[in-house]
Amino acid sequence: MIAPEGQSETGRSMSHQYITFTVGGDEYGVDIMAIREIKGWTPTTPLPEAPQHMRGVIDLRGSIVPIIDLRARFQHGLTEATPTHVTIVVAIGEMMIGLLADAVVDIVTVAPSDIQAVPDIDLENRQGYLSGIVSVEGRMVVLLDLERLLDRDRQVIAQAAA
Repeated sequence: MIAPEGQSETGRSMSHQYITFTVGGDEYGVDIMAIREIKGWTPTTPLPEAPQHMRGVIDLRGSIVPIIDLRARFQHGLTEATPTHVTIVVAIGEMMIGLLADAVVDIVTVAPSDIQAVPDIDLENRQGYLSGIVSVEGRMVVLLDLERLLDRDRQVIAQAAA
């Protein structure tokens, strides 16, 4: 039996697709299946007593969506958001979250065997939410684990959605 491209004969996908985007000079990727929408930056409504990286919330067709500034989350200061910045709306379980990034770069297809482990160095305490690193056309793309990225923010996100 010949399997369709990207699948094994058992029907299991041999590769995954990721949306890649930039934050500062770094390129990150998230599983394309988590993406619900990519939209231009719009100002947020701030939440009182929220961490600095929680930019606030937006109303997305009747749903309240918290927006996380990835630059601030990665401890590189607040993003000076402009109309050229993007909000990547992702679903994590039942939650919808917006990720503020500089720009979307690409959709890449990656075989699991091409994903390298995150080096065992501090990386500014980011290892907990980095799932791997892959080289794509000479660029290094750091893959994010959205569940772990948002673990410490769940309470603030739940309050924002309530």
